[in-house]
Amino acid sequence: MSRTIAVIVKGYPRLSETFIADELRGLERCGFDIRIVSLRRPTDSTIHPVHREIAAPVLYLPEYLHDAPARVFRAWRVVKSLPGYGDARGAWLADLKRDPSRNRTRRFGQAVVLAHELSPDVEHLHAHFLHTPASVARYASLILGLPWSCSAHAKDIWTSPEWEKRDKLRSLEWLVTCTRAGAEHLAALASEADKVELVYHGLDLARFPPPSTQNSSRDGRDAANPVRILSVGRLVEKKGYADLLAALAALPSGLNWRLAHVGGGPLLRELKRHAARVGIGERIEWLGALPRDEVLDQYRRSDLFVLASRVSKDGDRDGLPNVLVEAASQGLACVSTTAGAARELIEPGANGLLVAPGNPIELSKALERLIREPALRAHFGAAAQRRVRIAFDFEPGLERIAAKLGLAPCALHSTHR
Repeated sequence: MSRTIAVIVKGYPRLSETFIADELRGLERCGFDIRIVSLRRPTDSTIHPVHREIAAPVLYLPEYLHDAPARVFRAWRVVKSLPGYGDARGAWLADLKRDPSRNRTRRFGQAVVLAHELSPDVEHLHAHFLHTPASVARYASLILGLPWSCSAHAKDIWTSPEWEKRDKLRSLEWLVTCTRAGAEHLAALASEADKVELVYHGLDLARFPPPSTQNSSRDGRDAANPVRILSVGRLVEKKGYADLLAALAALPSGLNWRLAHVGGGPLLRELKRHAARVGIGERIEWLGALPRDEVLDQYRRSDLFVLASRVSKDGDRDGLPNVLVEAASQGLACVSTTAGAARELIEPGANGLLVAPGNPIELSKALERLIREPALRAHFGAAAQRRVRIAFDFEPGLERIAAKLGLAPCALHSTHR
């Protein structure tokens, strides 16, 4: 028998969150009746093919309460008489005392609307991200008397205050997170450590089959056939693109390379100007955000992958970036940093290279080594590809989440493709 689950996300659909889309599609394939609840409307101009495969309806909550006062007031008039409303209001006021912000009030208002408009057949609430989506899920669960759970990722773990993480961990039934570092951190805050479990996102390998072409022999000596470097990531501080540009600018002048970047973000204009200032602007192609099939094509056209992650000023950092797993699945040699959880995929010197974050010179040396040594790139890429297929297959993680949501293993296996 299928269960009806409401999945609460910050925005839907989003190009940068294919791991959520894959999970939603997987849960539907397992037999769950999914209802998506989004705190904001989409801002991307395109979507991935997987989004078209998801049948779940989407409930968009008012992003700003003042934009929909009548909707919020109608919901409040009904919800305030529910038995759980007092507990939810008390939890919100306690949070508001420690964080007197408009954002905190907005999340309670969104929870009120969710509690009013949620289909009555929903049996469980599940939030993706431990910050704002989890706040809405927690308040709504108290109002409705429904259990809730959470998938925590990166920014939500490392930028949320400790008191808030403790409160949410007490309130929820269970939490999964996608890095060992995140799991250990949250388990140490939980009153019941077994509420927290490491479950890697993994990769839907059917969507990332091995490439049919062989690794190139480009080594940076031929100006007509430069080494192709790829980076995929949002242009924000924690992705370290200023460090990457500095590292590229420090490469020997006679070395022939080109960089393609996939992704959007607020730092695009600044980074373009910086690239021009250091004399490498003409070597970089800024492709913007792309659907996944086009990103896959970029992986297959490239010789190596780089992501210069760092810890941002507010403490935000990467977990294990999905793009590293994707690149490795295509046999690309990867260079990244130790700032996040890349070491859970990359073993330095065995299947890739890791450098210290915020160190452009060290990053430049790693890039030069892989540009000049195509045989080493091929060795790292093949080893990383094997690691992905052994340890980062999407299916085991999906099975674990489906089981935690209450689907019997026999039912799960009977619905697999």
